[in-house]
Amino acid sequence: MSTSSATQVLFDAPGPKGRRRILLLSILSVVLIAALLAGALWQFHANGQLDPNKWVVYLRADYLAFLGQGLWGTLKVTALAAVVAFPFGLLLALARMSRLRLLSAVAITWIEFFRGIPMLLVVYAFLLALPAFGVTFPRFWMLVVPMILVSSAATAEVFRAGIRAVDKGQHEAADAIGLSRRDSLLYVILPQAVRLVLPSLILALVTLLKDSTLGYVVSYNELQFQGKTLVSITRYLVQTYLVVSVIYIVINLLLTRLALALDARMKKRAAAS
Repeated sequence: MSTSSATQVLFDAPGPKGRRRILLLSILSVVLIAALLAGALWQFHANGQLDPNKWVVYLRADYLAFLGQGLWGTLKVTALAAVVAFPFGLLLALARMSRLRLLSAVAITWIEFFRGIPMLLVVYAFLLALPAFGVTFPRFWMLVVPMILVSSAATAEVFRAGIRAVDKGQHEAADAIGLSRRDSLLYVILPQAVRLVLPSLILALVTLLKDSTLGYVVSYNELQFQGKTLVSITRYLVQTYLVVSVIYIVINLLLTRLALALDARMKKRAAAS
């Protein structure tokens, strides 16, 4: 089924009145957003928040280095969590799809538990609950381990969906040439599944980047925590968090664009084949 025919199945194409209504609503939405932004800028101006002296301080080398240290901390925990959580998520997906009922049940329990619990609660468990039983971790690991636990559960479902999305003909072809189930999965199915889910993994990386902001709970020196410290130094709350927000937005946009580019490239290859 082509993309256009699939779209028609999902919803009817709007007629002339529908298109005019959509255009009108789009224009009204843009005007409303522009009005809200103008109102916010006016309030900032009225309260002196746009004073250049409150912004140029963020061009100081020591402040930039301070925020850079926080950015490095953010990227470090995000990268380490991804390096561990993504392969672990693949193992969980394989365990859930295993023919061994006990192994599958354990994987399902793990995945559903950590998918359903907010990561903040897991962080608090490492910060408050475990130390009560004599189990303590450095601040770095009190953030990284919860990120791995939660992300591995979500990533497991991504991998499981990718494995199921591989065409059944690939399974049949592997059987036809005499490959065992293990070799078929390892050499035929998994490489294709990983390529299919690669854009989703990059979006999962965006989620991990956002989760790293919970480092403030354990006083880990990530970007948001450094921003909080900078507020106590400069007393410029609005300016500091806007600068920090822009940094997060730029990184997330770059990762999202990469995911979209990979997705478009994969669709183009699929259409060519």
